[in-house]
Amino acid sequence: MEENNIFRSPLAYENKKFLNSSDGRILRILSEYQEPLARFRRERVQDTVVFFGSARFHSRSDAESALEVLKKPGSKQPAPPDQQAQMKLALAGVEMARYYEDARRLAYLLTEWSMQLPSKKQRFVVTTGGGPGIMEAANRGASEAGGRTIGLNIALPYEQMPNPYISPELNFEFHYFFMRKLWFAYLAKALIVFPGGFGTFDELFEILTLAQTEKMAKRIFVVLYGSDYWNRIVNFQAMADSGVIAPEDMNLFYMCNTPEDAFDYLREGLTKHHLYLPPQGKAARAPEIAKTRR
Repeated sequence: MEENNIFRSPLAYENKKFLNSSDGRILRILSEYQEPLARFRRERVQDTVVFFGSARFHSRSDAESALEVLKKPGSKQPAPPDQQAQMKLALAGVEMARYYEDARRLAYLLTEWSMQLPSKKQRFVVTTGGGPGIMEAANRGASEAGGRTIGLNIALPYEQMPNPYISPELNFEFHYFFMRKLWFAYLAKALIVFPGGFGTFDELFEILTLAQTEKMAKRIFVVLYGSDYWNRIVNFQAMADSGVIAPEDMNLFYMCNTPEDAFDYLREGLTKHHLYLPPQGKAARAPEIAKTRR
C-alpha cells in the first residue's frame, strides 16, 4: 500500500509567514487593539492618568553620582572638549533630576488617593511609555504608593527596555506607534507632561488637537509641568496673538511647578467630572467642587 505523503497546510492564524507579511498587517494591528483591551478588562482598569516626559532624566542620586565621577581629580591638563561637553551634560542632568523626583512624588500622591476611592475597578491608574526617565519615575512613585501601574512600551531599534516598576500584568509591548498612542488616549482622564523632546511634543500636541477639535467624548485634564521650561520652549500666547489658535484654547492645559499643585488641580477636576456620589433619590448628584482653576 502506497504511503500517504499529503502535506497539510497550517491553519491561517498559525501561519507565521502570513501573519508577519504585509497581507497580515491588519491582523497585527487588530491584535494590538484587542489584546490590551482584553487585559485591561480582565485587570479591571477603568481609566488612567498618563505621564509623558523625557526618557533621558535620572534620579537625583544617579545624576549626582555621574557628576562626581567626572569631577574626580585626574590630570592637571585642561579637560578635552569631549569631557567638557560631558561635564556640561552632567551638570544639566543634576538640574533636570528635579523633574524625575517631582514625577515620582506626583505619581505617589495620585496613586495613594485613587486607592482610597470606593470603586470595584482600578481608577486613574498611573500610566507611562514604560521606559526610563520620567516614565520610570512615575511608575516608581505609583509602585512605592502600593498601587498598580501601567507601561506601554514600544519596540525600538535601540531596544527601549521596560523599567522594573511596571506591574507585570500591565506591562505591554507595541510595534505600532499609532496603536500605542491610541491606548495612551483611550482610557486617559488626565495627561501630565514633563519637559521632554520630540516624542513628548508629539504626544502632547496630538492630545491637545483631539481636545481642541472635540474628538474626545470626555473631559481630559492636561497639565504642563515646569512653567520655566514650557514658556521658554513654546510661546502659546504668541500662537493665540497670531490667531493660529483661539484664546480659549489656552484653557486646554494648566501649568504648574510643584507636585502638590498638580495633585490638587487633578484631584479637583477628576472628582468633579469623573467621580460621582451614590444615587440619592431619583438622580445621582455630582459632588460640589470649586470651579476648576485655569
